Amino acid sequence: MKKKTVGKTRHVVAWMNKAEYEHVLEYLFSKEPALQKHALHRISAWKGRFGQSTPVAVDSTADLVRCQVLDSTGQLEANDLVLLYGMALVRFVNLITERQQKRVARPLRRLAGNINIPEWVVNLRHDLTHRRLPSLKWCRKGCGFVLDWLHQEYWSRQMGSQLTEDWNSSSEEEDEEEFAKRHEEEQLRRQKEIEAHKKVRELLISYEREQFQTYEELAKQRGVWPDASADLSWILTQIKHFATEARDVLIDVLMQDGFLIPTAEQLESLDIDPSEDSVDMFAPCLPQVFLHFWLPCLKVLNSSIFINLILDKLFAELSNEPSSHRTYYIASWISEILLCNSKSELKAHKRLKISKERIFMNRLQFPWQNLISTCVNAPCPATPFLLRQILSDMDKPLPHDAQQNLLRLCSIYTQGYHENTSPGPSDPTQPVYTLQNLQDRLKSNTHSSNHAPRSVQAPPTEDLQEKLSAETVQERNFALRGSAWSVCTDKVPWKQYPLGKVPGQPEDPSCLMVECYSTFTVFDQQVELDQLPQHHGNRSGPLQSRAGGADGPLWTHSDLSKLKAGLQLF
Repeated sequence: MKKKTVGKTRHVVAWMNKAEYEHVLEYLFSKEPALQKHALHRISAWKGRFGQSTPVAVDSTADLVRCQVLDSTGQLEANDLVLLYGMALVRFVNLITERQQKRVARPLRRLAGNINIPEWVVNLRHDLTHRRLPSLKWCRKGCGFVLDWLHQEYWSRQMGSQLTEDWNSSSEEEDEEEFAKRHEEEQLRRQKEIEAHKKVRELLISYEREQFQTYEELAKQRGVWPDASADLSWILTQIKHFATEARDVLIDVLMQDGFLIPTAEQLESLDIDPSEDSVDMFAPCLPQVFLHFWLPCLKVLNSSIFINLILDKLFAELSNEPSSHRTYYIASWISEILLCNSKSELKAHKRLKISKERIFMNRLQFPWQNLISTCVNAPCPATPFLLRQILSDMDKPLPHDAQQNLLRLCSIYTQGYHENTSPGPSDPTQPVYTLQNLQDRLKSNTHSSNHAPRSVQAPPTEDLQEKLSAETVQERNFALRGSAWSVCTDKVPWKQYPLGKVPGQPEDPSCLMVECYSTFTVFDQQVELDQLPQHHGNRSGPLQSRAGGADGPLWTHSDLSKLKAGLQLF
């Protein structure tokens, strides 16, 4: 039959009347498998009437409800259900967004956002299509959400004779114009970002050129760093201007090699040994000359917002597992910022005797909980050192146990030993987290009489190997008398040999066989009578108990005799 909408546009529908439509709608979303099956049968009849013109919403609803019906039977495995749900969800996203695609392909996330489909549904479709299959829980969640969306956006709209197949409120022409406008704005934004990136880089290179000239004059005069020249002041003014308009671009350029992360050539120009960054990776510290080199620039950028952003960027770079050189200088800058913000006057002014200057003088408010999370999520050799700085400087310090647990976690991440990151070697009740903890426990047991506090412990050496006294050797040789084995008294580096292997042993396992040996059966083995178990009564021995009591033994005496006859002893 045919119905007319408010706009007098004629639409062909497959249901006989409004009552049938309401009947199918109620059964589809009833959550009762039997009723849902009945609704699916009616939709199958509708498809016969619609032919190739079946609405996408009706088709997708039937597919998703059919998945729920099959899921309720409990006869399918989880993997089978994931494939069923996945196909229905992929078809829904593809079909529902296909009508909006134009000559220029647009991202599915944007198309889905135009019709109020969240991004996580599109991501679920992406995982089902290109990546590892999601869990059944997520497939069920996606099915439930899509069915609710279809109920609201399609099925409910038909109730008031508002027949529609297009869920996009704007017309195709308006949508095309909007897309073209957005595309043009995106191109302009990218062009501005490229130009800003180029200008910032040129300014920072000019800044470095001025500073290198200043350092050459300073090296000749052997004096202190002078105040900024007129040219340098103009450059700093321009940098400060960009810090307000293109702050993110400025920070991105500063993180590149050749700026806050110096190259080997730059370090040599500043008379800094490039190999110094590998001396102490566990407690990084900026070279004083390099710190002075960037102080004028950083002092004009020392706002609270900029410092927090650059600190977040430094931790983000650290989480990308950079090279050891980048790791050292990134961690050094983080440590320098935390040091400048320290609430302890002694700690904050510890370096003033040398540098006389700091990046900023007033204490800033840091998001301490976020700093702890980002620090732990970016493990490197300096993580425990940085974490101690954060924990000691917090406005509301964490409990001592929580701090120790975090430091132990860092020790596990970095696979290294740091002072105060693991339990003291004199405490045998503390758990062993790392190999270093085990080595400390071994050394503590060996030197139990020495309870003095120790700093970084070296791994056990050959001095910790077992030293046998003459009485012990004689006692063990007496126990091995008559066998092919004897006690080894040579000083052998056993840590170089895996368990089960001795020095000089070839790879062929047959070398472990002795040259002369004889065999005899179990029946020939001499057993003393007093070692045999005594059984009294009616077969109530161990075999009886193993069989469960009344059912008798699992093995008869004949079976045991056959087993013994086949055994041989060397």
